[in-house]
Amino acid sequence: MAPKPAERAETQVDKPLLSVLRGTRRDPPPMWMMRQAGRYLPEYRALRQDKGSFLDLVYDADAAAEVTLQPLKRFPKLDAAILFSDILIVPFAIGQNLTFVTGEGPRLTPPLIGADLDDLTPYLARLEPVYETVRKVKAGLEPDKALIGFAGSPWTVATYMVAGQGSRDQSEARRLAYADPAKFGELIARIESVTLDYLSGQVEAGAEALQLFDSWAGSLSPAQFEQWVIAPTARLVAELRSRHPEVPVIGFPKGAGGKLSAYARETGVNAIGLDETVDPAWAAEELPEDLPVQGNFDPLALIAGGEELTSAVKHILDAFAGRPHIFNLGHGILPDTPIAHVEQLIALVKGAK
Repeated sequence: MAPKPAERAETQVDKPLLSVLRGTRRDPPPMWMMRQAGRYLPEYRALRQDKGSFLDLVYDADAAAEVTLQPLKRFPKLDAAILFSDILIVPFAIGQNLTFVTGEGPRLTPPLIGADLDDLTPYLARLEPVYETVRKVKAGLEPDKALIGFAGSPWTVATYMVAGQGSRDQSEARRLAYADPAKFGELIARIESVTLDYLSGQVEAGAEALQLFDSWAGSLSPAQFEQWVIAPTARLVAELRSRHPEVPVIGFPKGAGGKLSAYARETGVNAIGLDETVDPAWAAEELPEDLPVQGNFDPLALIAGGEELTSAVKHILDAFAGRPHIFNLGHGILPDTPIAHVEQLIALVKGAK
């Protein structure tokens, strides 16, 4: 009998990150860093200046592939590349206009707080250049490195679509979800549908694992968290598993806190990403013992460096010594992070016994 795709990949080459996502403990743990391709790297800043706007960079498959691979060229002990793109490509494909304002961040127009979903004209072809980036990265990736695709989770994407931009407390989306749950539910359904096809397209182009970023999950009440975070994520994970049973999914519900246990039990994700506010000892005790965890080093401790960095790394490694663990940051690496501190971090993790 011919082996399944995952079995074929495992017999061809050992990829530590994929091994952990399938439930195997590795020592030292595999590692990558959220936003590892980005503004803290001088080579990224040079390419960004050459290309102009952020969106132009994302939609230039050659340049986006180069950015995706840059951190692995500089830090060869990293175990995975994560696609260089943006979670707002999905609303762009659904039909909102997307721009990035220097110094202020992304803008989506028209904001759905005052517009109708049916006013939007989908342009699903806006997803195609991302698949080409995935193919180019896959072709240039070392054989023992994994390629992670990603998308925003429906709740977080919806917050941007409703407000037209990021916000501190996501009040516009939360108000709409309370005032008109039918309209908000339709928005979530459309995001789910496009996201499913988008992630599936990334897998078909070469992504070997997927991460769902729910960056604003922490702003919801327990009931809303169940309705707008857990339920849509569970549906997405189930559909992805049906289409691509060999591809693991990492869920990252930032700020979920005590709701992490329910998220881990009910969504069906293969691994759960922890932000820096989660006590690793608590997570090791409360989360299912066979569930791989990812995280959760504080990006600000990485900037501090020195003894703070060393002690925090040890605390995380000790807490997760008994379970499958992927070392990562608790959120994205910050632009003013010293390269030498990243080197120190990688040496500490990879030197651990």
